[in-house]
Amino acid sequence: MIRRIASTLAVVAALTSSLALAADLSPKPQGAEVAFVQSVQKDLNARFATPADAIKAGYFRFTNEDRTGSISYANLQWTSSDTRHPSQLWYSAKGQLLGADFSVPASKTRPALWGVNPMRWSHFGEHVHYILAGANGKVTYGATSVKKFEAAGGNLSAPSAATIVKMGIAKNAAQVTRVFVFPSIWDLQVWVLPNPNGAFAEMNPNVKPSANAGDMPM
Repeated sequence: MIRRIASTLAVVAALTSSLALAADLSPKPQGAEVAFVQSVQKDLNARFATPADAIKAGYFRFTNEDRTGSISYANLQWTSSDTRHPSQLWYSAKGQLLGADFSVPASKTRPALWGVNPMRWSHFGEHVHYILAGANGKVTYGATSVKKFEAAGGNLSAPSAATIVKMGIAKNAAQVTRVFVFPSIWDLQVWVLPNPNGAFAEMNPNVKPSANAGDMPM
């Protein structure tokens, strides 16, 4: 994390002000947030206990394991209509459900939803993800900036494998199994796995990252 994906994708500039303003908040739920977290934990554990459950519901993996021990799955539905519809789910390398992201399109003001303090929502800037299939079943998960993607002739309205090839990331279009735009959003991250540090904390001592976990440079 710098709130998980932000560190992984180095979208630091877009998050600096959000994180600074939220720094004084306790990572532990307060007031109405307690009911929100309890509801999310009960519901998501029941419906998305394993990655297979997430995939069946339309989510797909798009990151390596990051330094918090989380592997992210998205469904490309970036507007969370309610607490039952996270835009992302995160699992451990062993397939245990760890947490979720809820998101809404970016606007000038932070969302005021579900009794959660608006300052807990962070802004993620627009960027591009790609997934590559390699030899022997190896899969590569990566990301790049909008600036680099467009400089290579990429179209954000219709991102294509051809641009990833032109950037020198893939050898040919057949190697690119998916490329998509991660839009500018307000994002709320919640640990579903019990976290002694608090459901809104960056790290969870109950999760031990693999030795090869780390950030994904852009």
